[in-house]
Parts: sequence; C-alpha cells; structure tokens
Amino acid sequence: MKFGIDRLLSEPELRRPLQGKRVALLAHPASVTADLTHALDALAACDGVKLTAAFGPQHGLRGDKQDNMMESPDFNDPVHGVPVFSLYGEVRRPTDASMGTFDVLLVDLQDLGCRIYTFVTTLLYVLEAAAKHGKAVWVLDRPNPAGRPVEGLTLRPGFESFVGAGPMPMRHGLTMGEMGRWFVSHFKLDVDYRVIEMAGWAPATAPGYGWPLGERAWINPSPNAPNLSMARAYAGTVMLEGATLSEGRGTTRPLELFGAPDIDARAVIAEMRSLAPQWLQGCILRDCWFEPTFHKHVGRLCSGVQIHTDQPGYDHDAFKPWRLQALGFKAIRRLYPDYPLWRGLEFKYEYTQGHLAIDVINGGPALREWVDDPAATPADLDAITTPDEAAWEAERRAHLIYAA
Repeated sequence: MKFGIDRLLSEPELRRPLQGKRVALLAHPASVTADLTHALDALAACDGVKLTAAFGPQHGLRGDKQDNMMESPDFNDPVHGVPVFSLYGEVRRPTDASMGTFDVLLVDLQDLGCRIYTFVTTLLYVLEAAAKHGKAVWVLDRPNPAGRPVEGLTLRPGFESFVGAGPMPMRHGLTMGEMGRWFVSHFKLDVDYRVIEMAGWAPATAPGYGWPLGERAWINPSPNAPNLSMARAYAGTVMLEGATLSEGRGTTRPLELFGAPDIDARAVIAEMRSLAPQWLQGCILRDCWFEPTFHKHVGRLCSGVQIHTDQPGYDHDAFKPWRLQALGFKAIRRLYPDYPLWRGLEFKYEYTQGHLAIDVINGGPALREWVDDPAATPADLDAITTPDEAAWEAERRAHLIYAA
C-alpha cells in the first residue's frame, strides 16, 4: 500500500497544484516515507515544491518532549533553513504571522484513532485558521492503526478542550483525511481542503486491522506510542491519565497496562471477569509487576494488569478497550470502595479549569459517575453508550473515503 506522502512524491500530477505556491508542512517524527525519509527532507528535495515553513504538534516536530503538557519552542530548521512553528508552546493555534508564511499547508500526522490524541484537535485548529486566512490544507493521509471500530460516549457540550475537539466518541474509526472532511462539514468551514488518499488501505484485513503489518515500519508518533498494541489499547488506557493509577509511563509498555502499589491485580482481573466477561473478549489480561522510572508511582513496585492484543487469538471486532478500562476502574472501586481513584481539580488536565481530568478525557461526567455508583451495572453503561456509538457510525458514513 501507499501512504499519502508517498503518492504525493511519486505522482507528479498530484503535486501540480503546488507549483508556484509556498508550502508548509505540519509533521512529527512518524511523518516518514516508505523508506523512512522524513517528510520534511523528502519535500525539500522534491521538484516543484517550495518549502517555506514547518509546524510541530504536541511533543514537537522532533518528538523530543516525553511527557504530556511539555511545551515546545519555535526554532529554525538547521538543515533546510525554514522556520518551525510550535503548535504546543506559547500557542495552540497558528498565529497570524505563521499563517503568512505559506499558501498550502500539508498535514502529515500519524494518528492513533482516538478523540483525545491531540493531533485531531490540531487538525481542526489549522483548518479554522486556514478558513480565516484563505489558505489551503491538504492532508497526506495515513492509516488509523486502531481500525474502523467505534467505541465510547460522545463528548457533551461544555466539555470541549484540546483533547475534545467536537462531539465524537473516544474511538472514532476515521483516518485524519476523513476526520478533516467531518470537521469541514460539522463546523461549516469555508476552506480549500483536499485529501491525498492512501492506496490499498485495508482496515478489515488481518493481522493489522488498520495498520499494514509487514509493509511499514512503526515510528512513534509520540514518545509513549511505541507500538501497535499501545494504539489498540489507547482508547481505554488513556483514561488512566485522569486516574491515580499508573498507565505505565516510565516503563517500556506505556498505555498497555495499569496498576498501583496498593492494589492486587489478580483480584482486579477476577472482579472484572465476574462483572462483565463480555467486555474482556478479543484480548488477554495478564497480571504483572512493574516499577516506573518516572511519572506516577516512580520507583515503587506496582501490581499491574497488562492488556495483550498481539497474540494469535486477538479478535479485533470483539476487543473493546474503552469498556475494558472502565471495567478496570469499576473493579477497583468495588474491591476498594474508598480508593482515591480520580485525580483532583488541582490537576488542570490540558490546562482546563473546573472539571476533573477524568471528565475532560471522557467529554463529560457519565463514565466517572457510573464507576462511582455502587448500584450501576455494565448494562447501565451500555445503555447510555450504545446509542452514541450508533449515532456516530451513521454520521461518519458520509465522510468515509475507504471501505468501512
């Protein structure tokens, strides 16, 4: 298969509208060609492309910022001599000055298929800026490694944030190119938008189900996104950022596991299986031990649960990472009723005010309220979530470019 960047470079007719235009690139470390040349280098060397600027999202163009909420500065690229503007530093949206450096912005960002992954919001912000300034935006499309499944509650009004760009569920099942189409339609943006489509993407095909295993190398799009297993689990494990439990930052398997020094992982797994075995299908849960070298519970031995999705029995359609992690929270709440599970209001997640981090992440309080209600059952969570998922699947249909 071919990604959008590879088609743009190999098919001159796709580049023809760029002739005479000033071109900028929004990229990160995973913005590479099939031979692992970074898109910035490849475009700078490409005939007919006049590269005048670059932009970096959260974690930076170079991907050097390890943790969340670590800001990146602007700088001048030492190889190509173009300014590199940070969209996760002093600003989250492009400034008027930076918008004046180009005519066409190429967006080449590997996403993880999850609403909270901030590259989604950055795409919206650059589309809004392009509409304001009369600029064109082209998405050089890449696979959604989490594939097509949809899961989670829809973000509620009043909970918009940098990790919640609009009313979609946690696991949206779109590529970045398709997401841009939805943004243009939903927010009624008057913008010159186009997608350089992939060729041969097959999200329903094993064993990758969205990621072309054996065809493309995995490059971390952010420092704690080290492999396909993390991408599959992320729509659930990202909720741990709003909890006191470790999500495995400071280990070699971040966002594939959860744990703490003061829980019994075996008991947690047993409780999860007792409560809703149907939510644990498609994967294997394994109790483990880990000691984070940084971040939550640094230097402390944690009893943990690892979510395995790379074994032969993995079932992509059955795997429900959002429900699985919700069930993990519920099991801990039942085993340890007074456990301080949620990070407090003093933790201003992505600089938000007045909402608990877990509510910012989920786009509303419903998930937390379900976990904390002793009488609430798995069927109760399904009852409020399934209609949201069905509505999103219907809404996204008009914006799909590739087979569902």
